[in-house]
Amino acid sequence: MQLDLDGGAISLRRLADLAAGPADIRLSDGVRARLAQARRVVESYLADGSVPIYGLNTGLGGNVKYRLKPEEIQPFQEQMIVGRCIGMGPALPERLCRAALAARIVGLAQGGSGLSPGLLDLLIAMLRTGVTPVIPSRGSIGAGDLGLVAHLGAVAIGRGEAWFDGKILPGAAALAAAGLAPATLGAKDGLGLLNASPVTTAHGALTLVDLENLLLQAAATAALSMEGYAANPSIFDARLAAARPAGGQVAATALFRTLLDGSALYAPGAARAIQDALSFRTLGSVFGAAFTALAHAAREIGIELNGAVDNPLVLADAGVILSTTNFHTPAIALAFDTLAIAVNHLAAAAVQRIQKLMTPHLSGLPKYLSPIGGASNGFNSLQKTASALYGEIRLKAAPASLDAVPVSEIVEDHAPQSLLTIAKLAEQMALYRMLIAIEAMVAAQAADLRGFTPLGAGSGLIHTAVREAVPALETDRETGPDAMKVLATLTPELAARLRVLAAPTGCLF
Repeated sequence: MQLDLDGGAISLRRLADLAAGPADIRLSDGVRARLAQARRVVESYLADGSVPIYGLNTGLGGNVKYRLKPEEIQPFQEQMIVGRCIGMGPALPERLCRAALAARIVGLAQGGSGLSPGLLDLLIAMLRTGVTPVIPSRGSIGAGDLGLVAHLGAVAIGRGEAWFDGKILPGAAALAAAGLAPATLGAKDGLGLLNASPVTTAHGALTLVDLENLLLQAAATAALSMEGYAANPSIFDARLAAARPAGGQVAATALFRTLLDGSALYAPGAARAIQDALSFRTLGSVFGAAFTALAHAAREIGIELNGAVDNPLVLADAGVILSTTNFHTPAIALAFDTLAIAVNHLAAAAVQRIQKLMTPHLSGLPKYLSPIGGASNGFNSLQKTASALYGEIRLKAAPASLDAVPVSEIVEDHAPQSLLTIAKLAEQMALYRMLIAIEAMVAAQAADLRGFTPLGAGSGLIHTAVREAVPALETDRETGPDAMKVLATLTPELAARLRVLAAPTGCLF
């Protein structure tokens, strides 16, 4: 994988591609010129020494009033990295750590840090050769990822740990195995490495790409439920959505028309009622709101990925270095807390559709979708699993960005907990994916019992995936293991096929 950085923005999907394996990032001549100009500004302040610049000739955090002596400036760069390796807990996945390394390279290429050019070249070489810093999962509060990025910086100076060739090695050994040497840091290089949010950015980008895949699969599954229920598709009429174009509703109803394209549900008399339960009838509204929240979160992560987030920030054209709060990420935290609430709304409606498909007087289908009747349990008990999953999904919808404990002599007295909001959403998504697997299996059974054919362009993809995993239920069997088999079919490849259908609708970020 190769990326040419020429000053333009890169997408979240491009970052996800870079995270798939070793990747080469190439800097244009213009980018290198900008980096050199920014470095000259740093060196001019260093030579003058009369102006206090945070992290260049002062301490950090509660030590900001301490002025570094000239002989302390260079050793302080390594000292600040070592002293701030505070991460704890299991390591983040290698793919995520690689994405964080790539995200920091992209950010540093903006020139706002004034980093020594050779140090950025080392980070690029690490990405290219597969030296991926091991980053713990706990230690960021959203006021930058400084305490986690320190573990990335530690590898660059020959400390810490890194993946290389499928193994975790000491940082120095991983560099040596790749034919690289540790960096010798210059003034401001330590803080330039650390004072940003690449872990949050990387985790956010990968999570959003996964969530878009999941929402497409969930929407196609809901379309299959519409067919299994013989619900009225007139609710997706474009004129209705346009009459009140709220929160993504126009695009979402277009998506459902596409997913149901060619379906027998549009045949005269196929729909059983004028109006259905809201869990069917409001699909355009609920999914529209979720896709809108997704697009907003993607915008905020994109800004973080492609922005100059350093503190202090080198404004090369003006020849100045100014303190900023560009490391602070409340917009990301609020966006991901909102997404968790949106997923909760989707999950609540999914549970209702699952139950209604099994209820004879509502669906017009055999009780519990069992074709043999009598004392047959059919899919009945699977409602308990759906309810249990929803309980956990709802728990993880609680906002994580509400408060923070002041730290560093109460100087750092506000923090949005951005990384926590993302990690919580990723955990919630894993539960929601299981719930969608249940709905897909139940909806496929309902469509089969109704003898419904043909299915829609998108709903038919879900039905095929379910039937490739499990046969239709004819007599009671283990439905939990069946649902796990269906879960395994909700793959990125299936999402890619749905994305082709969804692309013209405007739902995708």
